[in-house]
Amino acid sequence: MTESDQLRVVVVDDHTVMRAGVVALLAPEPGIAIVGEADDGRAGVTLVEELAPDVALLDLRMPELDGVEATRRIVAGPSGTRVLILTTYDTDTEIERAVEAGAVGYLLKDTSREQLVDAIRSAARGETVLAPRVAQKLVAKMRRPAQAALTAREVDVLRAVADGLSNPDIARRLVIGEATVKTHLLRVFAKLDVSDRTRAVVVAMERGLLAPAGGHRPG
Repeated sequence: MTESDQLRVVVVDDHTVMRAGVVALLAPEPGIAIVGEADDGRAGVTLVEELAPDVALLDLRMPELDGVEATRRIVAGPSGTRVLILTTYDTDTEIERAVEAGAVGYLLKDTSREQLVDAIRSAARGETVLAPRVAQKLVAKMRRPAQAALTAREVDVLRAVADGLSNPDIARRLVIGEATVKTHLLRVFAKLDVSDRTRAVVVAMERGLLAPAGGHRPG
């Protein structure tokens, strides 16, 4: 097999032993050539820019630049390199951030050699590759009922409730009528499926719709 027939891969992982293990795992595969290694996200992005490999295998949590931001920069660059995340983390948030950044695949580090080789080949073709556990999490999340979003004014009213204000006080703070305050609260109760003010505040905080007192609502 000529060099041009091989898939060129770089491995980016800050754990030296893990990186060496991945390289050793792939080295015997005749259709894959490891053309570079890096130990942090920033160095990985630079390596991809220099070598333009077919696939970049990226860890998720790394110094300098994490795997998500490194993925975003690689995908935005001119190399055409496909990014395949290889990590131990399988939380919904981590998976979503990586996919949104442009990764074509998300594998866990308990993946077998055969699965990894197949994933690299699929990734090089631009096909989506997900570890079974990751795919299950994404499907489960998609099947959950969508949470109703609160409007900016509803958040203002709920924040005032959290601050201990009565309806007349809220009306004065927001320069609206008391009837309008009641209407906003009823809508909040319906959206959050609660029946009282205290529970509305608690549920909104649990869902990240309302920051704790002194905090900021997440963007």
